[in-house]
Amino acid sequence: MYLIQLLLPVRDNEKQKFPPEYFAEVRTELTRRFGGVTAFLHSPAVGLWKEETDVSSDEVVMYQVTASELDNKWWVDYRKELQQKFRQEELLFWATEITKL
Repeated sequence: MYLIQLLLPVRDNEKQKFPPEYFAEVRTELTRRFGGVTAFLHSPAVGLWKEETDVSSDEVVMYQVTASELDNKWWVDYRKELQQKFRQEELLFWATEITKL
């Protein structure tokens, strides 16, 4: 079994919040495809990263789903779709093999 997690930015590069519909569409798609989703939306995490000598930050929300199999192609395509929608050069998605207890 796999735990798949993805981070989405709360704001665009001009610091404008993305419409709530964007996040609802992600929840709907993940629920449709995987039968459920956990979304951490109310307390955005703060991501920091270093670009040369500057440190940038972003508020992000996390979504996670579980799946019995990992469809890499679907996830790569979905990540590219969301990168366009959220106008990001890169979004972070990852999968961890887990044992359900």
